[in-house]
Amino acid sequence: MPTVLITGATDGIGLATARALLALDWQVLVHGRNEARARRVTHTLGAAGGSAIPVWGDFTRLREVAALADQIRTLTPSLAVLINNAGVYDSQRTVTEDGYERTFAVNYLAHFLLTRRVLPCLLAAPGARVVHVSSGTHHAGQLDFADLQGNTRYDAYRAYCNSKLANMLFSNALAARYAPKQLTSNALHPGVIATKLLRVGFGGGGAPVAAGAETSVYLATSPAVAARTGGYFSAGRAAKAARPAGDMALAERLWAVSETLTAGFE
Repeated sequence: MPTVLITGATDGIGLATARALLALDWQVLVHGRNEARARRVTHTLGAAGGSAIPVWGDFTRLREVAALADQIRTLTPSLAVLINNAGVYDSQRTVTEDGYERTFAVNYLAHFLLTRRVLPCLLAAPGARVVHVSSGTHHAGQLDFADLQGNTRYDAYRAYCNSKLANMLFSNALAARYAPKQLTSNALHPGVIATKLLRVGFGGGGAPVAAGAETSVYLATSPAVAARTGGYFSAGRAAKAARPAGDMALAERLWAVSETLTAGFE
């Protein structure tokens, strides 16, 4: 039974993804922001059948992200798939306890730290897959390394787009580091989906959450993409990413900065 970790799996697209993979007889590590929520949702999922295990960690606190990685390494020696799904949209600029702008911290930096800390588990599963839930809004992203945290000027939409471009750059930089037989890394646009995030950031509407999980499930399970890496997908097929997303010099610069920002938690 393969094991998958899904971040942000107690609501929205993450929860729908967990349900879909449990139905395929996967063991699902269901990540929630805190223990109570993770256990509550996992209990509900388990009642429907399948192997769901709660894990937790607040992505606004990098020390909790590091502790989450420790949980994973204790629970399983190998991890077939990591789905970096958790995300927020902040209308107002908020700073985490680590001093980082919250959209950047939750949507990108926490996933950077978590992925690097669970790499031993991923590399123990030949052909492991890392799936990054980005967004079509990454096309509007434009990273300013002099103001990654939006200190000088903050715009909620810009911050969200930039975090999703960062997801894309991380996916590509990770893909460049490993042969596909070791590990693949791909990013996706889930579609315009009726989630809490969509309501907060964009006013509502969207397709059912089950539709938003489809491309994540495809990238996690399909033999057709077992050797594909460094790609971008939408609606279950390859899609065209923004040009900056493929800029490897930009990706490596972001990686180096991210190592510095997470250095105390590695």
